[in-house]
Amino acid sequence: MSLIAEYLSTVSGPEHDLLEHMYSIVRAEVPDATEVLSYNMPAFAHKGKAFISILSNKNFMSVYPFCGLQRLDIDFSDYECTTGSIHFSPNHPISDELLRRIIRARLANL
Repeated sequence: MSLIAEYLSTVSGPEHDLLEHMYSIVRAEVPDATEVLSYNMPAFAHKGKAFISILSNKNFMSVYPFCGLQRLDIDFSDYECTTGSIHFSPNHPISDELLRRIIRARLANL
């Protein structure tokens, strides 16, 4: 079982469905991405470098682009953020287009 599939098996409900959808977008954008463990989180890597992890926590879901958000030059004002993560929920998800922008910006910074 892959790292992502193993992680998904621990998540249920709308969080599971949203994660599965978001992972499919990552795979479509970066077909040669590999699955790795980075900072003890299942993540996607490109050319050996982790570029994104998307997880569900007890109180929220998060995208971790493994860089300071300011480096991505994207407006995240609609979301609660830390310096290195964007929080969202199934009721207020990150749009497919925003996720694609995060992925592209992150790859440009590798």
